[in-house]
Amino acid sequence: MLNLRRKLLAATLLLAAPIFTIAQTKSAKTTSAAKSSATAPAASATDKLDINTATADQLKAFPGIGDAYSKRIIDGRPYTAKNQLLSRGILPESVYNKIKDQIIASKPKK
Repeated sequence: MLNLRRKLLAATLLLAAPIFTIAQTKSAKTTSAAKSSATAPAASATDKLDINTATADQLKAFPGIGDAYSKRIIDGRPYTAKNQLLSRGILPESVYNKIKDQIIASKPKK
């Protein structure tokens, strides 16, 4: 009976080892990504891109924004609110929904 328990324990450990290794690898990747994002000059939650001053390249970095949409955004300036990208027909709703949490429209300076 003791021999059977040892075999079951050994089998369990052998089967669990790859799972532990995978979990450890994922954890290391997550930690590494967190460290790199903490040291990178990436935008924080409060640093949103202003659609009134953003360059075409900055706009094209967003998902769904290419040459045509970045040009339309720039040509439609100034904006008093970011939702004007929708109300003026600059962007389709599906594209706007992808970027709306990452942009702002500062009040144009007089």
